[in-house]
Amino acid sequence: MSGPDAPAGLLEALDAYERALATDDLAALDDAFVRSPTTVRGDDRGLLVGHDAISAFRGARGGVASRTLTRVEVRALADDLALVVAVSTFDAGGSGLQTQLWRRQDGTWRIEAAHVTGRPRAFDATVWRVLGDPLVAPTGTGPLDGETVAVKDLYAVPGHSVGAGNPTYLRESVPAATAAAAVAALLAAGASIRGIARTDEFAYALTGRNEHHGTPPNGAVPTAVPGGSSSGSASAVRSGTAGIGLGTDTAGSIRVPASYQGLWGLRTTHGLVGRAGLLPLAPSFDTVGWLTRDADTLLRALDASVPDDTARQPVGDPVVLTDLLDAADPATREAFRAAVGPDVPETSLAALGLPGLDELRELLRLVQGAEATAVHGDWIAAHPGALGAVVGGRFAAAAAAPADQVAAARERFPVVRAAIREALHDRAFLAPTVPGPAPALAADADELERVRTATTAMTALASVGGLPSVSAPVLTVDGAPVGVCLTGGPDTDRALVTAVGRWLPA
Repeated sequence: MSGPDAPAGLLEALDAYERALATDDLAALDDAFVRSPTTVRGDDRGLLVGHDAISAFRGARGGVASRTLTRVEVRALADDLALVVAVSTFDAGGSGLQTQLWRRQDGTWRIEAAHVTGRPRAFDATVWRVLGDPLVAPTGTGPLDGETVAVKDLYAVPGHSVGAGNPTYLRESVPAATAAAAVAALLAAGASIRGIARTDEFAYALTGRNEHHGTPPNGAVPTAVPGGSSSGSASAVRSGTAGIGLGTDTAGSIRVPASYQGLWGLRTTHGLVGRAGLLPLAPSFDTVGWLTRDADTLLRALDASVPDDTARQPVGDPVVLTDLLDAADPATREAFRAAVGPDVPETSLAALGLPGLDELRELLRLVQGAEATAVHGDWIAAHPGALGAVVGGRFAAAAAAPADQVAAARERFPVVRAAIREALHDRAFLAPTVPGPAPALAADADELERVRTATTAMTALASVGGLPSVSAPVLTVDGAPVGVCLTGGPDTDRALVTAVGRWLPA
């Protein structure tokens, strides 16, 4: 230590804090911070404000790598206030810096503000499976010159294997000789592949949690899940390490992370962008799409990936679909009403002769589950224990679905798809993308499953309809982003993206 002498008891409090970090003693760590809604902590993943937010983040993070404080500088600012700047040297190599404002309360020193600069990372392994500079160079020039892409780990990337978010599957995969169609289109338009991004296992989840690789950060809300299954692609775009996230959307896997992280996300018309070289989950619903930080980049990715004469159908006038709005949380409904205003007309599924949200969700669940079982069931049976508990349970439930219910759903599915498309012939549905802000990192499995059920009730309409749907970062609810979703008829993809800018203050 150098500088003025440290106030009595401060270095002892600092030592106790470091011991609590080393042992992940959550109670001691909670007590080390001032219990106030104005206490702050920041690092490369974002800023936390309030003791409760800091506690929630720490509870989901786990402990820190073994380290030693090799230099400590103390500056006394007042009798009961001191600034501490310390260098952390990690046993496994590398060093970091922490800056803390300590306050003495009733004779006890506690942290009132902290900023942590961690040791440099080659890459964030929760976001990326493989990273390059670039990983794959462009094959042409065009509207995406200079853009970088985070490719969801379901697409074939030349020279690399598809891992599908599962280490066992990755070990058995062979490197691709050619790029998936959606990847090749971006490369031909001038983009380079930055890396292969993490996904929920086989894209069969919506949280972004991966029991093998961890949870990518939510760059908008550090204490919340990032949203899945295009979680790595979304986090890479939000952090600025890629300009475009190439993802897939089967039941909301682009729209959900876009909403949770304040991004633009487009689920394209089913079949519009070729799926050659894409590992399927449920082919009747799987679609290609992208996540970006702005609408212009989203349009350029779309234009690079589809022929000039497609995806350019005009979109009908917007109508608020009351079923979707009513399915959102009260605070989200209030924010949506304020953003949309009173002049947009409303309609309901019943008025349009369409099934309700619960029936649409159940139709999606049964048909998607049957197709997922057909695609991956044999591999799962041959690799017991290879899947994480959550996704493994979801596949098991799908395989156990009563055969008569699955058969009835398969028979009804094309009829409902046609009816939804007909209803959107001259209109576009406007609603919140998801029920509300992203769930907390600390949420348990039951809470996440509750949110997933509520979310798929809102995302199922576009999935069952095979329709384009764009999520735009319009709303703020309790300080967190929530998207507004616009869903249109087939091949209205481009018009949907441009329409949001006309109709809403995105």
